[in-house]
Amino acid sequence: MTYAKIKLSFADDLATIALADPATMNAAGVDTVTELADAFGRVAKGEGGARAVILTGEGRGFCSGANLAGGMGQRAPEAEEPRGAGSALVTHYNPFITLMRDFPMPIVTAVNGAAAGVGCSLALMGDIIIAAESAYFLQAFRRIGLVPDGASTYLLPRMIGRARAMEMALLGDRVPAAKALEWGLVNRVVPDADLMAEAGKVATELGHGPKSLGLIRTLMWRSLDADFAGQVADEAATQTIAGKTDDFIEGVQAFLQKRPAVFTGR
Repeated sequence: MTYAKIKLSFADDLATIALADPATMNAAGVDTVTELADAFGRVAKGEGGARAVILTGEGRGFCSGANLAGGMGQRAPEAEEPRGAGSALVTHYNPFITLMRDFPMPIVTAVNGAAAGVGCSLALMGDIIIAAESAYFLQAFRRIGLVPDGASTYLLPRMIGRARAMEMALLGDRVPAAKALEWGLVNRVVPDADLMAEAGKVATELGHGPKSLGLIRTLMWRSLDADFAGQVADEAATQTIAGKTDDFIEGVQAFLQKRPAVFTGR
């Protein structure tokens, strides 16, 4: 697939996927989500040898939300609902969010400027979320008469609690980077000029880590829906898988030999 709305690059065990549509401040229309799904799919299949991913947005903002000019906000002549407001979720957005949740390697999101609407969801799907000082998070749906989507009603109560999630969704106010850090919505806040360097530093550490990092993220995501007994059983089953990797053997040998481990992701 040729990309018109995003960019995909590889370097040093990392894949960087950048939203790149400055005319819309990286609005995530169906066309953009289609390209994102293709890029993440290529990385998941091993292209470029990547072992971690950075998702970011070029220009003034991370993602301004869905592309309303692309039809999401228009009414079909005989319809009661905005055209595509629900169906596009089923056909494109929800499958892509699920793809991110089930991704086999760590994802770092580097958030600059606006992360609004579904862009907020994309930012929050990161395993490590790094925000520039200029970043802000906005549940913009109430401003246009819609409900939060992109799994934000799932993510927000689990990340920051029901009260703050309700505040974000019902009032639709911006949550600036500093408050997002205080609330536990992001992992780190850095000066704008340092955003990609910090994201690269974190992603490189993850990319040079053992294969078990992908298993760890899978366990953490599953834990959001699991009971205690089910989760500890899942840990045991996943530990069996991790214990059969080359990286486990290397990690034990490095520990016994008192040297840094050199993981290969296998």
